[in-house]
Amino acid sequence: MHDNCTGVNCPVDATLDMIGGKYKALILWHLIDRTLRFGELRKLIPQATPKMLTQQLRELEEDNLIIRTVYPVVPPKVEYRLSELGTSIQPILEAMYKWGADYLSQNGISVSCSMKFPG
Repeated sequence: MHDNCTGVNCPVDATLDMIGGKYKALILWHLIDRTLRFGELRKLIPQATPKMLTQQLRELEEDNLIIRTVYPVVPPKVEYRLSELGTSIQPILEAMYKWGADYLSQNGISVSCSMKFPG
C-alpha cells in the first residue's frame, strides 16, 4: 500500500520542487566548490536563455540554495555561490549524475554535456 504523496509534506516532492527546474541542477552542479558570475554560468549552460537563467537563479536564491553577492562597482559585479543548504545537495546531484551516466552507457549513448564528474 502506497501513501498519497502530494504537496510539500512529501520529501521527494519537496526536493524536486527545489531542484527540479529546467536548469537548476546544472546551475547547482557548476557552483560546487566555486563562485561564478552570470556570464560564466551563461557559457557553461548555453542552452538557457538569459531570461530563463535569471529566473532559475532567482528561484534558487529564494529557496536559499545559492547566495547572490552584488558588488557596488561600475559595471555591477554579481557572483553566485552555493549556500550551506545548497552544498548539502551535492550528494544528490552526484547520485543523479552517476545514475544518468549508467543509463546512457547501457543504452549506447555517450555523455556529452557541461557536467563533468569531479575526480
